Amino acid sequence: MLFDKFKDKHIILASASPRRQELFKKLGIDFSIKTKEVEENYPSNLKEEEITNYLAILKAKAFEGEINKNEFIVTSDTIVWYKDSALEKPKNEKQAIEMLQKLSGTHHKVITSVCIKTTEVQKVFFDTTIVHFKHLTKEEIRFYIKKYKPFDKAGAYGIQEWIGFIGVRKIEGSYFNVMGLPVHKLYEELLKI
Repeated sequence: MLFDKFKDKHIILASASPRRQELFKKLGIDFSIKTKEVEENYPSNLKEEEITNYLAILKAKAFEGEINKNEFIVTSDTIVWYKDSALEKPKNEKQAIEMLQKLSGTHHKVITSVCIKTTEVQKVFFDTTIVHFKHLTKEEIRFYIKKYKPFDKAGAYGIQEWIGFIGVRKIEGSYFNVMGLPVHKLYEELLKI
């Protein structure tokens, strides 16, 4: 079990995301939160999990030389991949509306990568979930954006919010991955280290 394995270790979750923090808590391991501002830019030739892997590693690199041998840094990045391009976090209401109009009545991939870094090891893995949306009306999209302000979410939506309840027809893969952390894979990888 992880609790025994990490008794003498200190896990640092490098994420300001309330969803990731909540999911991490539910794993039942003690951890602390430490964040750093990182410019989330990546080479334009990268696709799908290449993008999230790159960004998760970039976030972990920000802690280079700052961790001791009993510490683990965990970083993560999520994108929505739709028709050969990444939908990241919308910058404003107009972008959020455009994103949800694109996703309406179709399906897309949600890809999350996680990087676990210690002084000796760096392990990167990812998970992909396919999300199918019903056709969303303009009223539904506008209501959701006004009430929930999903500007901190890839693809302009949170599956655990109202839009997920009324809009998601089915998913193929992990629900928690869509929330931003593939906890089943994280658990397995932490056991291996």
